[in-house]
Amino acid sequence: MIELKAEQPQDRWEVEALYDLCFAPGREALSSYRLRDDVAPVAGLSQVARDELGILAGAIRFWPIQIGDSDALLLGPVAVHPTHQGEGLGGSLIRDSLAKAESSGWTRVLLVGDAPYYQRFGFARLGEVEMPPPTNPDRVLGLSLQRGGWDGICGMVRRWQG
Repeated sequence: MIELKAEQPQDRWEVEALYDLCFAPGREALSSYRLRDDVAPVAGLSQVARDELGILAGAIRFWPIQIGDSDALLLGPVAVHPTHQGEGLGGSLIRDSLAKAESSGWTRVLLVGDAPYYQRFGFARLGEVEMPPPTNPDRVLGLSLQRGGWDGICGMVRRWQG
Protein backbone atom coordinates (compact mmCIF):
# COMPACT_ATOMS: atom_id res chain seq x y z
CA MET A 1 0.00 0.00 0.00
CA ILE A 2 1.25 3.47 -0.93
CA GLU A 3 0.81 6.41 1.42
CA LEU A 4 0.83 10.04 0.24
CA LYS A 5 2.20 12.55 2.74
CA ALA A 6 3.36 16.15 2.71
CA GLU A 7 7.04 16.42 1.84
CA GLN A 8 9.13 17.23 4.90
CA PRO A 9 12.55 18.93 4.98
CA GLN A 10 14.24 15.60 5.74
CA ASP A 11 12.79 14.16 2.48
CA ARG A 12 14.65 16.67 0.31
CA TRP A 13 17.75 14.67 -0.66
CA GLU A 14 15.82 11.45 -1.21
CA VAL A 15 13.40 13.31 -3.51
CA GLU A 16 16.30 14.90 -5.39
CA ALA A 17 17.84 11.44 -5.88
CA LEU A 18 14.51 10.19 -7.30
CA TYR A 19 14.41 13.12 -9.73
CA ASP A 20 18.01 12.38 -10.77
CA LEU A 21 17.01 8.76 -11.43
CA CYS A 22 13.87 9.62 -13.41
CA PHE A 23 15.03 12.60 -15.48
CA ALA A 24 17.82 13.21 -17.94
CA PRO A 25 21.11 14.72 -16.81
CA GLY A 26 21.05 18.48 -17.04
CA ARG A 27 17.43 18.77 -15.84
CA GLU A 28 18.41 21.67 -13.60
CA ALA A 29 19.44 23.71 -16.66
CA LEU A 30 15.78 23.95 -17.78
CA SER A 31 14.13 27.35 -17.56
CA SER A 32 11.58 26.08 -15.04
CA TYR A 33 14.43 25.52 -12.59
CA ARG A 34 15.40 29.20 -12.76
CA LEU A 35 11.92 29.96 -11.42
CA ARG A 36 12.66 27.70 -8.44
CA ASP A 37 16.05 29.17 -7.50
CA ASP A 38 16.04 30.32 -3.85
CA VAL A 39 12.28 29.66 -3.60
CA ALA A 40 10.91 26.98 -1.27
CA PRO A 41 8.37 24.47 -2.57
CA VAL A 42 4.82 25.12 -1.37
CA ALA A 43 4.44 23.34 1.96
CA GLY A 44 1.56 20.89 2.14
CA LEU A 45 1.16 20.66 -1.63
CA SER A 46 4.55 19.12 -2.37
CA GLN A 47 4.13 15.45 -1.52
CA VAL A 48 5.95 12.15 -1.28
CA ALA A 49 4.56 8.67 -1.83
CA ARG A 50 6.04 5.88 0.27
CA ASP A 51 5.43 2.15 0.15
CA GLU A 52 4.67 -0.05 3.17
CA LEU A 53 8.41 -0.26 3.95
CA GLY A 54 8.77 3.52 3.90
CA ILE A 55 10.69 3.51 0.61
CA LEU A 56 10.14 6.52 -1.61
CA ALA A 57 7.95 5.54 -4.58
CA GLY A 58 7.10 8.99 -5.98
CA ALA A 59 7.16 12.73 -5.40
CA ILE A 60 5.54 15.90 -6.65
CA ARG A 61 6.46 19.51 -5.98
CA PHE A 62 4.71 22.84 -6.42
CA TRP A 63 6.35 26.27 -6.49
CA PRO A 64 4.83 29.74 -6.28
CA ILE A 65 5.35 31.88 -9.38
CA GLN A 66 4.09 35.19 -10.74
CA ILE A 67 2.61 36.17 -14.08
CA GLY A 68 2.10 39.92 -14.26
CA ASP A 69 0.49 40.86 -10.94
CA SER A 70 -1.04 37.40 -10.47
CA ASP A 71 0.14 34.42 -8.46
CA ALA A 72 0.10 30.85 -9.74
CA LEU A 73 1.50 27.46 -8.87
CA LEU A 74 4.18 25.81 -10.97
CA LEU A 75 3.70 22.03 -10.88
CA GLY A 76 6.81 19.97 -11.20
CA PRO A 77 8.66 17.89 -11.15
CA VAL A 78 6.49 14.85 -10.60
CA ALA A 79 8.25 11.50 -10.68
CA VAL A 80 7.55 7.86 -9.92
CA HIS A 81 10.30 5.36 -9.17
CA PRO A 82 10.71 2.92 -12.10
CA THR A 83 9.63 0.01 -9.89
CA HIS A 84 6.23 1.70 -9.38
CA GLN A 85 5.60 3.10 -12.86
CA GLY A 86 2.40 1.96 -14.53
CA GLU A 87 0.53 1.67 -11.23
CA GLY A 88 -1.28 5.03 -11.49
CA LEU A 89 0.83 6.59 -8.76
CA GLY A 90 1.72 9.69 -10.82
CA GLY A 91 -1.96 10.35 -11.44
CA SER A 92 -2.75 9.87 -7.76
CA LEU A 93 -0.05 12.36 -6.76
CA ILE A 94 -1.33 14.90 -9.30
CA ARG A 95 -5.02 14.54 -8.42
CA ASP A 96 -4.46 14.59 -4.67
CA SER A 97 -2.15 17.60 -4.72
CA LEU A 98 -4.39 19.55 -7.12
CA ALA A 99 -7.34 18.97 -4.76
CA LYS A 100 -5.21 20.27 -1.88
CA ALA A 101 -4.19 23.32 -3.95
CA GLU A 102 -7.82 24.08 -4.76
CA SER A 103 -8.94 23.75 -1.15
CA SER A 104 -6.01 25.96 -0.10
CA GLY A 105 -7.39 28.78 -2.25
CA TRP A 106 -4.98 28.69 -5.19
CA THR A 107 -6.58 29.85 -8.44
CA ARG A 108 -4.35 28.47 -11.20
CA VAL A 109 -1.62 25.94 -11.93
CA LEU A 110 0.98 26.01 -14.71
CA LEU A 111 3.32 23.28 -15.87
CA VAL A 112 5.66 22.51 -18.73
CA GLY A 113 4.84 19.05 -20.01
CA ASP A 114 3.25 16.71 -22.52
CA ALA A 115 -0.30 17.81 -23.32
CA PRO A 116 -1.55 14.29 -24.16
CA TYR A 117 -0.66 13.12 -20.63
CA TYR A 118 -1.77 16.19 -18.65
CA GLN A 119 -5.06 16.77 -20.55
CA ARG A 120 -6.63 13.95 -18.51
CA PHE A 121 -6.25 16.19 -15.44
CA GLY A 122 -7.80 19.21 -17.19
CA PHE A 123 -4.63 20.99 -18.33
CA ALA A 124 -4.70 22.85 -21.64
CA ARG A 125 -2.21 24.93 -23.63
CA LEU A 126 -1.79 28.52 -22.45
CA GLY A 127 -1.38 30.71 -25.50
CA GLU A 128 -0.97 34.03 -23.67
CA VAL A 129 1.52 32.92 -21.02
CA GLU A 130 5.25 32.75 -21.78
CA MET A 131 7.83 30.69 -19.97
CA PRO A 132 11.40 31.99 -20.05
CA PRO A 133 13.35 30.60 -23.01
CA PRO A 134 14.20 28.05 -24.10
CA THR A 135 10.74 26.56 -23.57
CA ASN A 136 8.55 25.08 -26.29
CA PRO A 137 5.29 27.11 -26.10
CA ASP A 138 3.26 24.00 -26.98
CA ARG A 139 4.34 22.49 -23.64
CA VAL A 140 3.15 25.42 -21.48
CA LEU A 141 -0.07 24.13 -19.94
CA GLY A 142 -2.47 25.50 -17.37
CA LEU A 143 -5.37 24.43 -15.20
CA SER A 144 -7.94 26.67 -13.51
CA LEU A 145 -8.66 25.63 -9.94
CA GLN A 146 -11.36 28.31 -9.66
CA ARG A 147 -13.83 29.39 -12.35
CA GLY A 148 -12.05 31.71 -14.81
CA GLY A 149 -8.70 31.17 -13.12
CA TRP A 150 -6.71 31.98 -16.25
CA ASP A 151 -9.03 34.71 -17.59
CA GLY A 152 -6.99 37.81 -18.43
CA ILE A 153 -3.69 36.26 -17.28
CA CYS A 154 -0.94 36.86 -19.82
CA GLY A 155 2.72 37.68 -20.08
CA MET A 156 6.03 36.29 -18.91
CA VAL A 157 6.24 33.86 -16.00
CA ARG A 158 8.51 35.23 -13.28
CA ARG A 159 10.19 33.93 -10.17
CA TRP A 160 8.14 34.39 -6.98
CA GLN A 161 9.02 37.61 -5.20
CA GLY A 162 6.87 36.73 -2.17
